[in-house]
Amino acid sequence: MEFFCYHRDRLGSVPLREAMIEEHWSYMDGFEKELIARGPVFDTDEDETLLGSVHIVDVPTPAAAREFAFNEPCYQAGAYRDVLIRRWHNLLGRTMWDFPGFRDGGDYFMVLALGEGEPVDTSVPSVPSVQDDLVAYGPLYSDDGTIWVGTAALLRAPDATTARAILTEARYADIEAHPWTFGGRR
Repeated sequence: MEFFCYHRDRLGSVPLREAMIEEHWSYMDGFEKELIARGPVFDTDEDETLLGSVHIVDVPTPAAAREFAFNEPCYQAGAYRDVLIRRWHNLLGRTMWDFPGFRDGGDYFMVLALGEGEPVDTSVPSVPSVQDDLVAYGPLYSDDGTIWVGTAALLRAPDATTARAILTEARYADIEAHPWTFGGRR
C-alpha cells in the first residue's frame, strides 16, 4: 500500500532539523526499498523557509505508514507540528529515482489538493508536456482505499500557478503548490 506523508514543520524548528539531519537520513536509509519519493517543501517567500518534508512510501498497512511517519526522528524530537498521512495510488508506477530529470535542475513543486465527492484527477494528465515533468502523481484515499480525498503530485514547473493548473481547480477546497526538491543524501 502506498502512502503520502507530509510532515509539516513547527515554527522555528529549522535549527533542530538541521542538527538531526544525519539521524533523519539514517532513518530513511532503513526504508530505501519502500520509498517512492521524498524531499523538503519550502515556502514561496524569498528566504525559501522550510515548511516540511514529503515522504511517499510503500508499506503493507495503514498502521505501518503511521509507524513510519511517527517514528521519524525529527517527529520524535518535536520538529513537526503535524503529519498528514493519506493512502496514495502511484499512477506513474515509478520512484523519483526513475524520473528522467532526477536532480537535473529546474523548479519543482509539491501540489497537494484535498477534496470530497466524486473523484477527479484520478488518471495521469493527458498533456504530454505535463507527463514529462511529473516526478510523482496520484489520487489520495482514505486508509481503506475506498473514499477519494484528493490528489498529490511532485512535478517540474516554471511556477506555482502552472503547477496548480494540472488539477481541476473547482473540485478542491484548496490547492497548495510549494517549492519542493529531491530529498536524500547528496
